[in-house]
This record gives sequence, C-alpha cells and structure tokens, in this order.
Amino acid sequence: MVKQKHEALTTAQEPHRSQLEELGKLIAQKMDLLEGGMTVMSSIVLVLQNEKGEIVKDELESIVVDISERAKASGAGAGAGAAGSGSGQGLRKRPDLVIWKFKAMCDLERNMTIALSFMENLGRCIHGYLTLLRLEAVEAAVKTLGRCAFRPEKESIRPWNSMQDIGSTEKCAKEIAPPKGEMWAVHKFGGTCVASSERICNVAGIIAEDPSEKKVVVVSAMSKVTDMLYELVHKAQCRDDSYTTAIDQVHEKHKVTAFDLLDGDDLDKFLSQLQNDVNNLRAMLRAIYIAGHATESFSDFVVGHGELWSAQLMAAMIRKRGLPCVWMDTREVLVVNPTTSNQADPDYVASEEKLNKWYSLTPAETIVATGFIASTKDNLPTTLKRDGSDFSAAIMGALFKAGRVTIWTDVDGVYSADPRKVSEAVILKTLSYQEAWEMSYFGANVLHPRTIIPVMNYNIPIVIRNVFNLSSPGTTICQPSIKEVEDPPQYSDSIVKGFATIDNLALVNVEGTGMAGVPGTASAIFGAVKDVGANVIMISQASSEHSVCFAVPENEVNAVAEALQKRFKQALEAGRLSQVEVIHDCSILAAVGQRMASTPGVSATLFNALAKANINIRAIAQGCSEYNITVVVKRSDSIKALRAVHSRFYLSKTPLAVGIIGPGLIGGTLLDQLRDQAAVLKEEFNIDLRVMGIIGSTKMVLSDRGMDLQTWRELRKEKGILADLEKFVQHLHGNNFIPNTVIVDCTADSEVAKNYYQWLRKGMHIVTPNKKANSGPLDQYLRLRDLQRRSYTHYFYEATVGAGLPIISTLRGLLETGDKILQIEGIFSGTLSYIFNSFSGKEKFSEIVAKAKDAGYTEPDPRDDLSGMDVARKVIILARESGLKLELNDIPVQNLVPEPLWGCTSVEEFMRKLPDFDPEISKQREDADSRGEVLRYVGVVDTLANEGRVELKRYSKSHPFAQLYGSDNIIAITTKRYHKQPLIVRGPGAGAEVTAGGVFSDILRLASYLGAPS
Repeated sequence: MVKQKHEALTTAQEPHRSQLEELGKLIAQKMDLLEGGMTVMSSIVLVLQNEKGEIVKDELESIVVDISERAKASGAGAGAGAAGSGSGQGLRKRPDLVIWKFKAMCDLERNMTIALSFMENLGRCIHGYLTLLRLEAVEAAVKTLGRCAFRPEKESIRPWNSMQDIGSTEKCAKEIAPPKGEMWAVHKFGGTCVASSERICNVAGIIAEDPSEKKVVVVSAMSKVTDMLYELVHKAQCRDDSYTTAIDQVHEKHKVTAFDLLDGDDLDKFLSQLQNDVNNLRAMLRAIYIAGHATESFSDFVVGHGELWSAQLMAAMIRKRGLPCVWMDTREVLVVNPTTSNQADPDYVASEEKLNKWYSLTPAETIVATGFIASTKDNLPTTLKRDGSDFSAAIMGALFKAGRVTIWTDVDGVYSADPRKVSEAVILKTLSYQEAWEMSYFGANVLHPRTIIPVMNYNIPIVIRNVFNLSSPGTTICQPSIKEVEDPPQYSDSIVKGFATIDNLALVNVEGTGMAGVPGTASAIFGAVKDVGANVIMISQASSEHSVCFAVPENEVNAVAEALQKRFKQALEAGRLSQVEVIHDCSILAAVGQRMASTPGVSATLFNALAKANINIRAIAQGCSEYNITVVVKRSDSIKALRAVHSRFYLSKTPLAVGIIGPGLIGGTLLDQLRDQAAVLKEEFNIDLRVMGIIGSTKMVLSDRGMDLQTWRELRKEKGILADLEKFVQHLHGNNFIPNTVIVDCTADSEVAKNYYQWLRKGMHIVTPNKKANSGPLDQYLRLRDLQRRSYTHYFYEATVGAGLPIISTLRGLLETGDKILQIEGIFSGTLSYIFNSFSGKEKFSEIVAKAKDAGYTEPDPRDDLSGMDVARKVIILARESGLKLELNDIPVQNLVPEPLWGCTSVEEFMRKLPDFDPEISKQREDADSRGEVLRYVGVVDTLANEGRVELKRYSKSHPFAQLYGSDNIIAITTKRYHKQPLIVRGPGAGAEVTAGGVFSDILRLASYLGAPS
C-alpha cells in the first residue's frame, strides 16, 4: 500500500494550503528527536496524498504521533522502511538527503508557497534543514534508492510528479546544479534603496515586475545599519557600556520595519529569528567587551547581520507580492581569500561548488542574496569590505553567468563628472569596462573598480540605474562594439567620456643626478614605500631618469618621506640624491576615454583648458594604453580644474562668471543686453554667461550660481549690501562653480583701474571701457601688458576708443600681419563730433553745447568733453598700441574751454558765461567756411615723428571727416600698405547702447578664446 501511494505521489495544490500549514505546525510541535524527525520526514513523502490527490490528514497525524512515540522510545523509525528496500538506514544517516528529496517532490518554485511554509515549519525541528547537499549524498541516493529525483530542463506549469532514472553520480550532480546563462538577471540594491519599509516595498515591486526568467537580488543592509554595527564593535572594544542600548536601537529599527511590512507567520518567523540573532550578538559583544578586543572574524560576524535581516525582509516582501522567493546567506556560498591589502579575492571554484550544493537544496527562480558578507575557506565569516555589496552582485553575476547585472542606486547613472562639483555634468549612456574601471579608480562614486573585474571576464553588461527614477535608462557598462572601436570618432563625446578627481594627496619627488642609469633605483624607492604600507596612486618619471615623483594619500606621506630619507641616507649625504621633496595639498585630475588613443590633440585641448583657467600642473602621467590622462594640481584648484576641462570638451557649454563694476548708464545697459541675449548665446553659441556680482559706489549684490538678470535692479535695491570692492573680488575669485571669471569695469575710476594688475595675476580676465589704466603712467601700462602677454589671462579694452567701433582690433590685426603704422588721425569724441557736425552757423556754439548736455551726449560737466582730455587719453592709447612710449603729458591738447572760464566753480556758472565767447569760435567757423572747409576736433598719432596731439583742425568739405552725422566717430589709419588711401573706420562713437555693445563684444571674444565656438 505504501508503494502504491509512492507511485501516486503528486505535489500538493493550492486548495490544500490551510491543511498543509496545519500539518506543518503539527509536525513542528510533535517532533523533538533527531531520529524521529528523519523518520517522519520519509513518511511524509510517502503518505502526503492518496490516489485521489486528497490529503490524508487523519492518517498522517496518527503516523506522526505513532512514529514520534516510537522514536522517543527506541530511536528507531518504523516508517522509514516504507521508503524502499534498504532506504531506511540511508535516510536516517543523511538528514540533508531527506530534506532534498522532499523539496524536489514539493516543487517549491511553482506556486508552492504552501509547501515552502510547510517546510519552514518542519525545518525548525529537523536538524540538517539548512545543511548543504554534498555530492556524496547523491551517491548515497543512487546506491540506496536506485533512482534519483530531478527537475526536467523545460518545466511546465503542471505539478512535477515523475521519478527519473539516473545512470551515474556525475549525471545526477549535473542535474541538480543551478541552470546558468542569460536567463538570470542580477539586481543589487544598496542601503539607500532599502532604507525604510516604503523603499523595501518599492524594491519588491521592481523585482515583481522584472520580466526576467530567473533573478538574483543582492541587498545591502538598511541605510546606516552597517555603521551602527561597526560602532557596536568599537564601543564593546572600548568597554563602553552604551553598546547595550545601541544594540537595542538596531533591534528596534528592524522590528518597526518588520511590523510595517509583514504579518501573520512571516512576521512571527522574522521576529523570532531577529530576537535569536540579537541574543547571539549580545553574547558576542559581551565577549568582546570582556576581552577588550575583537578579532576580524568577530567583527565581521557582527557587522554582517544587517544584510541577513534586510535579505529576509526583502524575500518575505517579494513572496507577499505573489512571487515565489527564497533568501540566501552568502556566507554559505561565497568563498574568498583575504589579501594583505585589506581586500578579498573570490575563490570562484570553491564558490561555484558551494552554489551548486546550495541550489540543489533550494532551487528557486528568485533568490534574495546578502551582499557584503562571505566566508573564508576555513568557514569563518568575513566581509568584502566597503562597497562589498556591488562586488557581491558582480560575483553572483559571474557565478550564474547572468545576462546582466543591474546596480540600483540613487543617481541616474554614471556622470561625465561629479554632478556635485560640475552642475552641467551629463549622464553617459554607455561606458566600456576599461573606461568604467578608470573612472572608478579615479574617484567616480558609482562603482568600485574591483566590481568590474568579475563581469568583464564573462562579458556581462552592468547597468547603473536610479531606483527613484525608473524612467531613466541609466548607464550601460559593456564591451564596446567593433564599430565603436574601429570607426573614427565623429564627435568629441565619443573621445573623452568623463573626468574624475582624487583629493587629499601629496606628491613625493625623489631627485638627483646619481639616479640616472642606475638599475634598481625605482625598485628601492617603491620598496621603501611598500614597507610602510602606503598606497601609490600615480607615478611620473622624467625620461632623463633624473627624478621620480609619485602621489600618495596625504595621511601616509610623512611615513613615506621618513622611510625614503632613511633608505637613501647615504646617497643624500654623498650628493647622489639632491632631495626627497614633499608637496602637500594636491589633487589628481583624470580625463578618461577609450578612444583618446586614436585621436590627436586631446592632451593639447586638456592642457590648454587648464592654462586658460590659470591652473598650474605639477605632474603628468599617461599610460601607453592612452585610456586616461592624469595631472596633479593644487588641491585648492581641484574643482576649478575639473570644471575647466569639463566645459572645454563637448560635455557642457562654455561658462563664464561675470562681475560688473559700475551699473550706471553703460553698466546698466550692458546688463540689459546680457539679459536679452543670454538664452540665444546658451542655445546657439554654447556660451553660458553667469553674472555673479554687481557693485556700485554704495551697494553690491552677490550670487553663488548666477543671478536672474530679469530682476537685477530689484535685487540691488532689496538684497544689496554695503559695497566693498575687495570682498566683491574675493567672491568672484573664490567661486569654484565656474572656472573662468571676468571682471567688467564700466566705470571711469582710476582707483578701480589700479587693481587690474592684481586681478590678472589671480587669473581673472578683464574687459573694460575705462581708459584710465591704458592712458595712465607708462610703466603701469607696460607692466600690465607684460603680465597679460606672459599669462593666460585676457585683457580686452576695445570700447576705450570709439565705443563699439573695431578700432583697436583693426590696429592689432595690421601690426600682427607685419604692416607698419604711419599715422592715425580721427574724430574720437562722439560728443565733440555732434557739436561740430551741428555747428553750421544756424545755432550758436553755446546753444549747441547746452542742447548736447540736455540730450545726454556730454558728461554732466561739459568741460570734461571740451577740455579735450578724453580725446587725449584715446590718442595715448592708440599711440601705445602703435609702439610709441608716450606719457599723457607728452600730448599737446587744444582746450576748447575758454581760458577765462577755467576757474568757474560750478557747471551752472560755466554754462551761463559760455555764450560770451561765442563770437570767437564763430569767427573761426566762418573763416573756414569761406575757404570751403569745416572745423573738426581731432586726435593725431604720428609714429614717424614719435608724437601725438589733440587739436581743432580744418578739413575740406569733401574730406571724409566733413561728412559725418550726429555723434559719429571716424578714424583714418595710414600704414605702409594703406599709404595712398588710408583705412577708414566710421560709425557711432558715443551713447550707452553702442559702448555697452562694444563691451559685450569683448566678453564674447573672451568666451571664444576660452573655447566657445567662434
């Protein structure tokens, strides 16, 4: 009869859920003897259902009671013999085999939550439930039973009820090994992703909706839990009694989460297991407290519990979603070998063997595995160290030969640079394994470098995705296609993939003539470094072998320097080595891209960007693979350097931080022009102008990221603070948000102009219509121009002469192409141009001056224009541009203010007395008119005579100077090439709009120099 039931055995179905759960509880209550447990186990296999598929509850209960009593009395199991000839002894000896056999029968993976519950209840009382199936157990099954159960490759929805013949131990072992290949998808969720009950629910939903056939879900401990557990160990070691309350906090955190997520038996089971674990931790911590010391294994045992708890919670939640799921304690599967560098190397052979055994006991299509933890080959608990959960996921991907590994984080993927430092950083769609490894090594936070190695060996793609933004496709890390490798790069984004930095480093420079050609010098240097356990981040050596420099963490450099001084003491004393130098406060900047190897000019572009940002490079390194270019810069320049190179390449627009001094008529107009044109510049020309500060004579307003120019006037009124030029400049210079800064001086203040030299030395660019610096003392001018030529800073002042007319740029173009300036003659004052263009005899001179003043053409005091000093300053600027070394007082100026009026104490007095002198100037006009001439107030630079002058001069009415309108300026440049007919530049030379436009043009020219499209 038993054999007949054995032949008719089928898997229990859903309608019998409650009955099976009751039976599980019954057996759990009845069994307390190991031998009895084994016997009952085999009996359950045989009498679970009758021929009609009905559970024979009464019969089973009577068998349970009967066998329990007999097992207690004799330790024998009468029911065991029912399993088949000779099977009783074998099953009693191998509890793990019995459990395996029963699990295979129940088919846990096919809607068998009832069977799983049944087994979990039963497993509480039967020793061996968690024991891994050994291959010897398979051999025992073949010998004792003559046949072995296994799952067919293509499973159907129907209950599995077949028994298949097995011809050999090897075939049986192969059949129970987990299937491997692309049907598996590995997911890893970090602590942030499972930080709360809400987030655990979210993750369970993601897994439930994943269409992959089979899934491995690797989870970290809940956020902050690992740190809390490390702190427990630390407190216990320090004999700090507060560890007892700290463990209560950890316990409570997981209890609250469990109550939020689970109910019924799942909740009871978790809380029971949690309490057992906490009790064990208390005992362990008490032992550490008494000893005042924790071994690494003890510490790893404690800190690994966070992953154990989060994995159990996650598995329960996934089952609650209707997806059969089991959880894996990876200490039973992953075997690692600790290294001297405080890391762990996976033992893939041992791990795969253990995985096969684990899976034979617990076949499942969804497995929740603990990240971070593993075991040594001696079965001692250990961890994969920090970032170990990512590593766990990669190892699992390799063991299962998965189709992909998805790392779920709280960011949208891998960025072209750290988005906390470069706001314009973009998400990279793809990275090669090598690019990802390089970026990880140089500080990219998404992946640890060792995470890439396991998947790279099996060509398994890694996908970085945001658990909080499922619409983002993330970044895929994979082997590049042949087309990507062989095709010439079309765009810069296919050349440089990203930039990364490592801070808090120091450079060590070992230098000396005695190093050249001496074998073993480098070995001796780095042998000494190894002896103190320091980590070398980067190495650079000159081909002359005269020096070797390398970067180490700042906190290790003193030990390194001391070791080198000791190791080379004799060489230093003999002079063969000149020094062991330490340069503190350094950072490494790396540009990474696999296609850099085939593209000329990448290094030049990188170094040019750094130079234009006024950043000095302390050391350079590049391997022959050319996957990265590494430079060392001052730590204070790290963010600025990162932003400079990032903005120079394709990854973002050219940003420029702008500071406006003097928001008056010209400065205010310029701000309005910047406001109106900002969007067009950004979208069409890739220029991102950010006004970071505006300062006037009494107030200033500052911004960290760039102010809204739609409301700049309101901002000055409402949020303006006391003006302080020094603090204003410090704010601009201290801005690490944008690497390039320009100060725009829209004043006519000589005190402001005195600061230009220091601003340029700081690496700040200057654009100005202020003539005072270029027309001031000659030595100051020469010093300023010399600094500008020697540095990578720019000083533009086109608007100092002719407002928005291209006079200085035209003059420079002539000189740079080898032409020689002979003479410059022109009407440089828009105000005086207007006055003399209007002075035709219809109105008196004083009336025209008053009219010009009312129209805003003149300065508030018209004497500033009539004195000719403004024109004289323009003449001296052009003279110096032409190569003449003249001072302002070398220029004779014809003053149009009548000498008797020089002493007027007010503008009103001057304007009242000016009509008294109309006859004198009118007589000059009439005399010129009678000869067919006009009066024009001009400035002249005569390079042959090495002189300049400002004067009222007559010109024929056919001369270009006589045919001006309004406030037009005109400049005639006579050169060696333009000798017979001078080169003429003509146009509006006064007014806020055109002057501000000239300043704006200089700002755009600066942006072009800094990398914007020209």
